[in-house]
Amino acid sequence: MKFSELQLNANVLEALDAMRFNECTPIQEEAIPIILEGKDLIAVAQTGTGKTAAFLLPILNKLSEEKHPEDAINCVIMSPTRELAQQIDQQMEGFSYFLPISSVPVYGGNDGTLFEQQKKGLKLGADVVIATPGRLIAHLNLGYVDLSKVSYFILDEADRMLDMGFYDDIMQIVKHLPDKRQTIMFSATMPAKIQQLANTILHNPTEIKLAVSKPADKIIQAAYVCYENQKLGIIRSLFHEEVPERTIIFVSSKIKVKEITKALKAMKLNVGEMHSDLEQSQREAVMYDFKSGKINILVATDIVARGIDIDDIRLVINFDVPHDSEDYVHRIGRTARANNDGVAITFINEKEQIKFKRIEKFLEKSIYKIPIPIELGDAPEYTTDSEETRNKKRFKRTSEKANANRRKKQSKGKTTTPN
Repeated sequence: MKFSELQLNANVLEALDAMRFNECTPIQEEAIPIILEGKDLIAVAQTGTGKTAAFLLPILNKLSEEKHPEDAINCVIMSPTRELAQQIDQQMEGFSYFLPISSVPVYGGNDGTLFEQQKKGLKLGADVVIATPGRLIAHLNLGYVDLSKVSYFILDEADRMLDMGFYDDIMQIVKHLPDKRQTIMFSATMPAKIQQLANTILHNPTEIKLAVSKPADKIIQAAYVCYENQKLGIIRSLFHEEVPERTIIFVSSKIKVKEITKALKAMKLNVGEMHSDLEQSQREAVMYDFKSGKINILVATDIVARGIDIDDIRLVINFDVPHDSEDYVHRIGRTARANNDGVAITFINEKEQIKFKRIEKFLEKSIYKIPIPIELGDAPEYTTDSEETRNKKRFKRTSEKANANRRKKQSKGKTTTPN
């Protein structure tokens, strides 16, 4: 579908034409009409599907056509990180080029001038505020921000915001908003905690869920089948001669991030860590060092699996098998961007094989298994049994063992009669 087929006004369409946007992506085709109707919306869609335009375009359309208070904040867009807020702000500038709509980005930084600029924009009442939770609350606490006239409240990358511990901040901001508003939530996944948040702040929302797409063909995917205690040895072998310029190593928990970072530093590798225990300023400093090449390995939880545009990641390592296919696609999607090639390697211990088989089933292909280095010893076998077959075999072994024990007890209880 073309944008011209949607109910967007001439100024919005002119901006799209100037930016050479003609065809809608699936999320834009589905979400824009719902938002234009004024309905609350929860949309599940991956990063890179065009979701920013899916909420910006209809909101800009409504702000330009409908009556809204002058010199007041009419729309608040929440973003988990400074980088994503900047990206939304850049698209906002392009889409609103022919519209008399003002906006102000509100995110953290050490620049006092930046804070004053944000303060001025908030006090004057910019039409659209694009903010990270912590910085918006900092301004709210100083008493000069009025959110009582907000008509549109948008949460982008909602699952990442909750992963980063922003639930209480979001609920604090919601208390400053009017009950009568349109609330729009975009999330890459729909875990129970997102459904709970949606039930709390949305009113009778329409739901859109796009199927997870397959990883890009130019990503070279491979895996090592190994024991857990062999994983660090594989990394040592991989990086023995040369470390790729930018590598992300994804692990399952922040505790493990700290442990692995410490182990890699002991190997004299140039490494940084990213997890929810870090303050916003610390996360920004780590990302800056990673982007600038000061560090070339980033060990992280899924906090950076989505929403950060770094176009030249050469290697992604899943130190732990992701929980599901969606997480796998998000993680390895950090590489092979902007026409670059990339490699994604997953470490699979014996307990993670079932999860990885589900991922292979989703991918509809078998991922090549690289033999582990000889010096690390033997590796577990990668079985082709399904989870159901393995459960049947486990039940059969347990039953056979129980029967053998019963027969043994019975034979001991028997007495022999002498001739």
